[in-house]
Amino acid sequence: MSETALIRPIAKKYCKGKGLDIGCGGDKVTPDSWGFDMPQPYASVGSDYIELRGDARNLEFINIGALDYIYSSHLLEDFPNTEEVLIHWISRIKKGGKLILYLPDEQKYRAHCKATGQGYNEAHSIENMSLEYIKNILKGIGYTKILHEIELHAAYSFFIVVEV
Repeated sequence: MSETALIRPIAKKYCKGKGLDIGCGGDKVTPDSWGFDMPQPYASVGSDYIELRGDARNLEFINIGALDYIYSSHLLEDFPNTEEVLIHWISRIKKGGKLILYLPDEQKYRAHCKATGQGYNEAHSIENMSLEYIKNILKGIGYTKILHEIELHAAYSFFIVVEV
């Protein structure tokens, strides 16, 4: 089961209009989302069609303010330049649109892997990834409003929805 499958019942109500699911791995948050992933995704967790491929840090092919939402699950923690990526993603969302993130709390994830023997994802590059970490970045960006947050969902993930 994909991470998105765990949060879909909550997340999908924020995914209205024209939106992008970044790093979908073949399991888009809604059937109407445009799937976006690397040319060769490192995880395949579903059979949904992936319409767009490329580097998630560069969405220059999407006009500024063109999207109603961006959803991403368990991807942002792979990028050491989190703030830069978030600013870039937010720029693609129209005023009043949503940024929807489902991410691992890194310390809880590490503890979960240790306790269960689950393999650790070596792509994670943010040791202090957490809801507080993301909220502090968003506060620094300064033009978002938090609509919904869940500090702990499933074993080690958090969820946040912000309005741009």
